[in-house]
Amino acid sequence: MTETDLRDEADSVLSRLVGKPEGEGRLREDQWRAVRALVEEGRRALVVQRTGWGKSAVYFVATALLRRRGRGPTVLVSPLLALMRDQVAAAARAGITARTINSANPEEWEEVHAEIAEGAVDVLLISPERLNNPQFRDGPLSELTASTGLLVVDEAHCISDWGHDFRPDYRRLRTVLAEMPAGVPVLATTATANSRVTADVAEQLGTGIDTSGTDSSEESAPLILRGTLERDSLSLGVLELPDAAHRLAWLADHLAELPGSGIVYTLTVSAAEEVAAFLRSRGYPVAAYTGRTEGADREAAEADLLANRVKALVATSALGMGFDKPDLGFVLHLGSPSSPIAYYQQVGRAGRGVDHAEVLLLPGKEDQAIWRYFASLAFPPEDQVRRTLGVLEEAPGPMSLPALEPQVDLRRGRLEMMLKVLDVDGAVRKVRGGWTSTGAPWTYDAERYAWIARQRETEQEAMREYARTSACRMEFLRRLLDDDHAAPCGRCDNCTAPRFSAEISEATLAAARGELHRPGVEVEPRKMWPTGLPSIGLELKGKIPETERTEAGRALGRLSDIGWGNRLRPMVAPQASDAPVPDDVLEAVVSVLTEWAKGPGGWASGEAEAPRRPVGVVGVESTSRPQLVRSLAERVAAIGRMPLLGNVATAYEAGVPPRSNSAQRVRTLEGAMQLPASTAEAVTQARGPVLLVDDYTETGWTLAVGGRLLRKAGAEAVLPLVLGIQS
Repeated sequence: MTETDLRDEADSVLSRLVGKPEGEGRLREDQWRAVRALVEEGRRALVVQRTGWGKSAVYFVATALLRRRGRGPTVLVSPLLALMRDQVAAAARAGITARTINSANPEEWEEVHAEIAEGAVDVLLISPERLNNPQFRDGPLSELTASTGLLVVDEAHCISDWGHDFRPDYRRLRTVLAEMPAGVPVLATTATANSRVTADVAEQLGTGIDTSGTDSSEESAPLILRGTLERDSLSLGVLELPDAAHRLAWLADHLAELPGSGIVYTLTVSAAEEVAAFLRSRGYPVAAYTGRTEGADREAAEADLLANRVKALVATSALGMGFDKPDLGFVLHLGSPSSPIAYYQQVGRAGRGVDHAEVLLLPGKEDQAIWRYFASLAFPPEDQVRRTLGVLEEAPGPMSLPALEPQVDLRRGRLEMMLKVLDVDGAVRKVRGGWTSTGAPWTYDAERYAWIARQRETEQEAMREYARTSACRMEFLRRLLDDDHAAPCGRCDNCTAPRFSAEISEATLAAARGELHRPGVEVEPRKMWPTGLPSIGLELKGKIPETERTEAGRALGRLSDIGWGNRLRPMVAPQASDAPVPDDVLEAVVSVLTEWAKGPGGWASGEAEAPRRPVGVVGVESTSRPQLVRSLAERVAAIGRMPLLGNVATAYEAGVPPRSNSAQRVRTLEGAMQLPASTAEAVTQARGPVLLVDDYTETGWTLAVGGRLLRKAGAEAVLPLVLGIQS
């Protein structure tokens, strides 16, 4: 077959894929170069092209051509279920049978396995997490590795430490590549990668791609195709506003002016829910979309946006890769993402199939605090990693995450991420029943982890510069992403003029302030002890008895909120100076108490199950903010005309670090917290419910352990009251 015949065949497949009459579809030149390299030359390729360029067309056309030539099925590693749904539908249009194995369809796995064995599947879509599922890894994956005709890694920037959503399981692809027969083509695609990410992706995949941007003429050499990041339809802008209330009010006053329907991104889950609730109260059809949103609700929200039944989805980064709405009219950010890669990835959702789309950034003063929080979840220090490896080495068999967690000082999610990295590094292995040590030597690459931290700080500064620059914003962003073709766009607010006024109405600003400053968040009580406590010397397990449990409490606000969170974060930050509770904060706390008393379950609600009015106040002794907590307890007691009954004392052992997972936290608190005799006697004599006051709660265990002491001393009920809740 000549090259012309192959090109005609490829264009014919493309025509069916995009729904055009035979002969009217034609691959772009770089699409054709990639298809030819995969099908005719069996090469490995990395395609870095802007959103909407047609990367999926490359692997679907290549799949169809390879299958006609008797090659095995394509294995497509894809990060999101939404993306999988879209790709299955797209494949069907091209006459390609695509199936998926993911966490949402376990009832179909057996049927899909049978279809693969029969050769009836052209494309199998899997999540990167499937690669380390023992049942899949040791069964279907090993068979597919031997027979696959093409391996595709979609959204390949996820492999990188610099990706929009770092996924350790993506790094397991190196193992899959090493086990594949020689000559199997490999395609990695992404829309978002600077030179550093491109190099990292190539290294993680083991492709050996020449990241200089040149294409070797040798057929055995990998191919890299990197295009311009220019998006002619996007008009970028930045609007600086004084505070969160002004940003929320601006959005309520101007959302209707934004073209079509779109996405409003926030940095935290609570902010997304808060903003969506306010916009709905102002008459806008919007919905929140976060990692906390149930799967069915996510699908419904996506469908509503696709059908323009909502003006916007107010979303976290949970809505990103894979969501394809060609006529998306705008992307607006309330708060700046921490890197140009993340920002370009999100704004790339807009303007794919329309001539003009608005992209607007409303940065906030709280952005940097939120960046610092997420940065704190990076790869753990060496002593914690070594402790985990030691526990696994001494274990008689595999250890599950619940069994391992009490033995180490890491929360479940961070522990699992660390184990996945160690698995890829060969130090541990996931098997049926949990995790085991391989006994292989492992080196803690402190230099690399420190370098990663420094580079992330550099990218955060780049985003601050993006907001401040007076130069062309698209050119600035493209240069940050190492686009050699970057040039002034002629469309952004700096190239032309600001397209949006900062003007907002006083009525809307007042409503926004009222929404953000409305105090009061429920603090859910702990009802179960962490698993594994007996293994670390505490005979506590199962349900916490009702006679030892606190009631639902109240916080003034969430530390991640854009309302009270902005006021509270500086007060409880590690570097904050200690001072008595400010008057405005105390006033808000009093309003929380008032509403709590009258609301559902409150002591003034008249409900039969509600606790009686508190008869006294007990503070939690603070080692970091003694003035703040003591003054809060004293002033609440005075305003409520209740006695201050004393405090729950804390005596941490010298050198004991803060505990980050529940089991270790409870062990530390059980050894550190005690009720002084005077406080115990006062509580016993008070004969009623007590308020337990602290500065903030993160895990809920300080309140649970302190409340247990008070209940055992005779408190009828314990009602926790804190300034902030970390959630």
